[in-house]
Amino acid sequence: MTFQHKLSPSRGKGSPDVIGFYEPDTGSCQYICIDPATKKAALIDIVQEFDPENASTRFDSAEWALKQIKEREMSLEWILDTHPHADHLMAAYFLAQKTGAPMAIGDKVHEIAELWADLYNLPDAFHPERDFDRLFADGETFKLGELDCKVLLSTGHTLGSISYVIGDAIFAHDTFMMPDAGTARCDFPGGSASELYDTLMRLLDHPDDHRIFIGHDYGSDDREEPAWESTVKEQREDNIHIGGGVSKQEYVKKREERDATLSLPERMLHALQVNLRGGRLPPAEDDGNVYFKIPANRL
Repeated sequence: MTFQHKLSPSRGKGSPDVIGFYEPDTGSCQYICIDPATKKAALIDIVQEFDPENASTRFDSAEWALKQIKEREMSLEWILDTHPHADHLMAAYFLAQKTGAPMAIGDKVHEIAELWADLYNLPDAFHPERDFDRLFADGETFKLGELDCKVLLSTGHTLGSISYVIGDAIFAHDTFMMPDAGTARCDFPGGSASELYDTLMRLLDHPDDHRIFIGHDYGSDDREEPAWESTVKEQREDNIHIGGGVSKQEYVKKREERDATLSLPERMLHALQVNLRGGRLPPAEDDGNVYFKIPANRL
């Protein structure tokens, strides 16, 4: 299987190559971030495909990404996720089993796990230290090859989302959409439109030419083809929800009114019990099969 993809080339020393590729069933934007000097790579927010009609899983996106790494003679250094996604299953554990690369996410995943353990009535199901190799704190730094990487806490969409700033590339996940589509929803458990506004302002506090890579795209009224790259300047000036200096009060009102019209993602109740385990399915039961637990009338 192939995916619609595009290379955003390095701009010079300290700037990564970024291959963005698109998973159409969930509108997910996934990334291979590469240090050109060392050919070390990070995979960011890779999807585990899921068919909600028959509860079956596949790893098309993960296999495609691994093929790219092999063909381009790169080595995988990190498996990074920005948050426990609500609209798709993550492929981190599958990738770790295939490659031995460490899995990382933000350390506030603890709070998300506590919230969802209650919603699923699974008090002992989620153990972030067990299921992830690295839990990043706000402001923590690490390396991708020779590239400097920084973690920014980016709450709002969830209470524990993080962004990765790698050189001049900001992997902003479910915060910004493309400028013609606005910003991400905030109505999931633990979400906050007020906090998302603060996150957006924090991300915009970077140089104008920094690239912003988003988590989802669904097109717009004037654009059918998916897109996932913009700049700080483009978002600051042209984003239809915040561009041109929209106040926090105005943004929160608009965001909350919009969110009140949205249905839950169809994969959400399946996804969180997988993603809070790093992409592992629930444990097999005594018949050797795996079963999802879906709460009724809770949300």
